[in-house]
Amino acid sequence: MKIIFFSFTYFISFFSFSQYEMNSNASPSYPELIEVLTSLTDSSEAIQLYNMGSSDYGLPIYLCVVNGGRDSLSTFKKARKETTILFNNAIHPGEPDGINAMLIWLNEISKNPESLINLPVVAFIPAYNVGGMMNRSSHSRANQNGPLEYGFRGNAQNLDLNRDFIKMDSKNAFTFTRIFHAIDPDIFVDNHVSNGADYQYTLTYISNLEDRMSPSIRKMTYESLLPNLESALKTNYEIDLFPYVDLVGTTPDFGITSFNDLARYSMGYVALFHSIGFTVETHMLKPFPSRVRATYAFMDEIIKWTSSHKALIEKSRIQAREYTSSSPYLLCNYKRMEDLKDSIMFKGYTHSFPKHKITGLKRLKYDTLMPYEKFIPHFNSYMPTDTLLVPNFYYVGRQEKDVVKRLKANKVELTKIKNDTNIYLGVYRVMDFESSKKPYEGHFQLKNPLIERNQQWVTLKRGDWVISANQKNALFIHSVLQPEPEDSYLIWNFFDSYLQQKEYFSSYVFVDKIGEILKQDPELKKNYKARLKEDDAFRNSEWDQLYYIYRNSPYFEKTYGILPVYYQY
Repeated sequence: MKIIFFSFTYFISFFSFSQYEMNSNASPSYPELIEVLTSLTDSSEAIQLYNMGSSDYGLPIYLCVVNGGRDSLSTFKKARKETTILFNNAIHPGEPDGINAMLIWLNEISKNPESLINLPVVAFIPAYNVGGMMNRSSHSRANQNGPLEYGFRGNAQNLDLNRDFIKMDSKNAFTFTRIFHAIDPDIFVDNHVSNGADYQYTLTYISNLEDRMSPSIRKMTYESLLPNLESALKTNYEIDLFPYVDLVGTTPDFGITSFNDLARYSMGYVALFHSIGFTVETHMLKPFPSRVRATYAFMDEIIKWTSSHKALIEKSRIQAREYTSSSPYLLCNYKRMEDLKDSIMFKGYTHSFPKHKITGLKRLKYDTLMPYEKFIPHFNSYMPTDTLLVPNFYYVGRQEKDVVKRLKANKVELTKIKNDTNIYLGVYRVMDFESSKKPYEGHFQLKNPLIERNQQWVTLKRGDWVISANQKNALFIHSVLQPEPEDSYLIWNFFDSYLQQKEYFSSYVFVDKIGEILKQDPELKKNYKARLKEDDAFRNSEWDQLYYIYRNSPYFEKTYGILPVYYQY
């Protein structure tokens, strides 16, 4: 992989690196960012820049690697083999704190090469949402205190890329999977700026949901990583590290909840591959230089912790994979336990509800001159509502090209079936579901699917795919091919065509057949008679009666609602 240089005929560069130092209120545009990074790579052998593929905008997504190998082949091989940390910037380009923090850190590394000793492989996606980076203004973040200009949340397709890691509607997502699997990061950090309440903290974080973690990663994260980070940030930077303030009610007084990091989000996605994920959320109302400093501090300290805990990290990930492969079940659809809560010391501001002089209505107002410290409720317990038995093999129809493309992009090993064959397999039949009333990131998601599982003879075609669950990325496979999980391919509409009935009947013709059908099926006749007695609406509707008989007769299409994904225990 080589760096590709490009130019914009309408862009002339008049800037220096000093514009992006810690006290600056400026953040670079995409062309400026790539120019700065190119300058850094030219001045330091330890810093490399790779064009990893296209964005939806048509410009490249780059990967900047520190402490890699001599070339791309050795760099990516080293990243996969050794301990690696990946930082993602500008998935929401209106939140550019990570960009500036990265440039400051890289500049220091380029001037101090001895600091590379014992460093892990450190990789940055400098700007993930290139389309959003190119859509710059000073007004799209109405609640944010700087910088002077910044990008836009949506990409060139107006997608929020932090909802796209499973459905992969964007080119960016495919490029991200190329980056992610090329380096297999042990730790992943996504840099953001928060929206929400006002409080004293500049730096908050989201970690992977504790109740969803494997035991080894949970123990490492909550007994070593987070306590060490909290202590180091306080000692070295005088910065408090606090969990993301995800409000339960209107104000922090009602408590906060742990964020449910579903697989559609970056850190939920990386957790499917047993990477340890964090989202940094600096506070929108704090000045941009303060937010950059906090992001830099988190970056600096997590790199230091990673440097001194490589063996623990590698061992925890191995144990996590073993834990997943040995479990006969997939736990999913986690819900917050409303009756279980802890408490946490919180540094907030006193709030009130004065009347606004223009609207004439009460508004929420925080008084930064009246800080407080007190315990507030912390809802951090989640429980799975579904426990699914996982198979040894899945079978996917060759016609599902979009599904297969995404499985391959995520390094799932698939084998083609060479000949047509009949085989006794498990099938998923969708009996019922709810559909969203409004689009969400380009989809009308399905909700609450009711799935019937049974075994039957299935005709597999030459070219269909078989997938063994006994492979490295098994957790990802189960999470997308099982129908019930929150971000499965079924939920994201990949199989909607199988949920539509294709053949019907004409009532005036079919009504003459029902006598013979009921005569040949005594059980159906019994159930039909019982329903006539119990259901007034059914008794008074010819269509309901005919469809009930049709639905349970040999005339009804037997493939209706059956997904093109089969399983074998």
